[in-house]
Amino acid sequence: MTSQQENQDPNLSPDSVPTQAERERYAELVDLVQKYRAAYYNEDAPLVSDAEFDLLYSELEKLEALHPELVTNDSPTQTVGGEASVAFAAVEHLARMYSLEDVFSLAELEAWLRRAAGSVEKQHGTAPQWLTELKIDGLAVNLLYRDGVLVRAATRGDGTTGEDITHNVATIKDIPQRLHGSNFPAEVEIRGEVFIASKDFAVLNEQMVAAGKAPFANPRNSAAGSLRQKDPAVTARRPLSMFVHGIGARQGLHTETQSGTYELLKSWGLPISPYYKVLDTLPEVMDFIASYGEHRHDLIHEIDGIVVKVDDLATQRELGHTSRVPRWSVAYKYPPEEVNTKLLDIQVQVGRTGRVTPFGIMEPVKVAGSEVSRATLHNQDVVKAKGVMIGDIVVLRKAGDVIPEIVGPVMALRELQDPPVREFIMPTHCPSCGTELAPAKEGDIDIRCPNAKSCPIQLTERVAHLAGRGGFDIEALGYEAAAALTTGPGPDPADNGGLIAPAGPGPMKSEAQVFDIAQLDLSGVVVWREVRSKGEGTGRFQQVPYFYTKPTAKKPSVPTKTTQKLFEELEKAKAAPLWRVLVALSIRHVGPTASRALATRYGTMAALRQALLAPDAREHLANVDGVGSIIADALIEWFAVDWHLEIVDAWAGAGVLMADAVDESTPRTLEGLTIVVTGTLPNFSRDEAKEAIITRGGKASGSVSKNTSYVVAGENAGTKLDKAESLGLKVLDEDGFVRLLAEGPEPELETETDMEEDA
Repeated sequence: MTSQQENQDPNLSPDSVPTQAERERYAELVDLVQKYRAAYYNEDAPLVSDAEFDLLYSELEKLEALHPELVTNDSPTQTVGGEASVAFAAVEHLARMYSLEDVFSLAELEAWLRRAAGSVEKQHGTAPQWLTELKIDGLAVNLLYRDGVLVRAATRGDGTTGEDITHNVATIKDIPQRLHGSNFPAEVEIRGEVFIASKDFAVLNEQMVAAGKAPFANPRNSAAGSLRQKDPAVTARRPLSMFVHGIGARQGLHTETQSGTYELLKSWGLPISPYYKVLDTLPEVMDFIASYGEHRHDLIHEIDGIVVKVDDLATQRELGHTSRVPRWSVAYKYPPEEVNTKLLDIQVQVGRTGRVTPFGIMEPVKVAGSEVSRATLHNQDVVKAKGVMIGDIVVLRKAGDVIPEIVGPVMALRELQDPPVREFIMPTHCPSCGTELAPAKEGDIDIRCPNAKSCPIQLTERVAHLAGRGGFDIEALGYEAAAALTTGPGPDPADNGGLIAPAGPGPMKSEAQVFDIAQLDLSGVVVWREVRSKGEGTGRFQQVPYFYTKPTAKKPSVPTKTTQKLFEELEKAKAAPLWRVLVALSIRHVGPTASRALATRYGTMAALRQALLAPDAREHLANVDGVGSIIADALIEWFAVDWHLEIVDAWAGAGVLMADAVDESTPRTLEGLTIVVTGTLPNFSRDEAKEAIITRGGKASGSVSKNTSYVVAGENAGTKLDKAESLGLKVLDEDGFVRLLAEGPEPELETETDMEEDA
């Protein structure tokens, strides 16, 4: 954030006298910002999302720019972070820990960089280099080393005084108790960020839920809470990591650049981020921001922005600081991925295997670039573990920029809700067909609708699934088309909260008919469409034909172009490889990986069905690489059901091939090898790469382990590549992968020890 003079809006007149309303709003903003800041820094329990806090803080800054006479020394804009907690001893930093100025648009960032560059050029005649790095979403920590030994660790606190967390930091394996090498400064403060890696956070929350505890809302809160445990043994059990990103007080230490300082810190055994670059131009900085914006969920840790610093330390000293931020560094914050919204209701949906899943219906809110009004809650145990109640203000985020997820309630706001919040009660009967719900097996957490054959919504889900990319890949048969074929239109969405509910069977009674859709009577199939006026929705809905055109006085109703395309795609799908047919059958646990393994082993549906009849079928199936006992049991159970076999027979009767042509020309070059493909390959899709491995006798795995034979790494390979390198595995680029497919592995060279043993 900027100083008052720098942050003035040119459209505001700083000479005007503040009105009473402005004074009252200013006092309200000061109270809110201080309250929310204390909750975030001192209690690790944020009351609002980062985006909402930023908006309030920005409004406060603008009021202060308009009316500087309102500003006092204890204004939130003149102070840093929170205060030291009374639960830990207060310690003073040798050098102040500053906050960073935040900007929220690329235009603001460009203006800041041009202003800073202009100041440097005026002084030195040359433009600065920019050290550009990721802004870690963690907890700022200050490490004090004397003669190379860690003597104290503290939180940032208010920038001058922090909390002594030395004993807890000593449990973090990334942080050396003694620096490597020799000739250290007599005294040096190392600044960095403590965080929990994304993959470790997922595992930690799974453990919390399994133990019957509420999961953490996000990695930042988890890391902060872990560092503030009174018992260091608790901290030691948390998967904390740290990257260092600067130096405070430095007695007898002289470096010339920020990047050079990083390399020095690395040589001392301190962990530095792998995600930084020194860049020369503004366009390079913008490219850096765009690249990590696209791949922010492929990283080791969560980020909320990019930090840009002048790399030259002498220039940093010349530019100096305002009362709270350096003039040589700025933080660009990506659009928010966590927001707050109201949980209006919790309803349930039934999946293709009968699993009943609660989902939240929320006041629509924009997150990660799109409007969201629904989010999954997985099962009734997760609803309890998250502690959410209908009517709560909840924290919402998008996992991987794709899947909306309710993180948890904002507890401090619960008592303020009107009407009061209420508990979610899991239904006892299927909302689609009315059948009593129950776990599929004793001990299962999930409950299911056992009426798989006749439940309308299960049929809808199965038809949509078989047409998906993992199944027959029928583009013209999306979810809406599947619903129209199987369930028909529900009540008017205007009377149903905007939701379309199933209301009786459509013309398709079973997925056995999917390749006979052209023979079904589709002319009367209708769906709900919102009436639009001048391109805008009106909130009113009407039923319109889905598969046929609307008849007019001059033209009768005929199949639409999309319907004609559907017929054509269904014909093409009959030649799909066997693994796609197996995926399309919606056999529990049988996804693309297991299906490919089964297709490679048996080659035809007839051979697989024959194998299932053998007395030792379970043992043989379980021994197929990529199958195992759970999938073997699922296959045996599925093929034992008469109406399931009717689907397979109907598809075969309609002309679905169900057999893979054996290509004797494809060499089995990868027999016994396990290969992981990660990142983007220019000439192979992920499915094509897996197919190439499996057809040559190899195993296409999704995880890296010491048993992995090769890792094929494309662009943006991420953590799998990091793990492969840490294990010393063989890593190939695309050219090496192509050679491996054609020639197999190179023979291992005999060592002198081998030859001596042979002798």
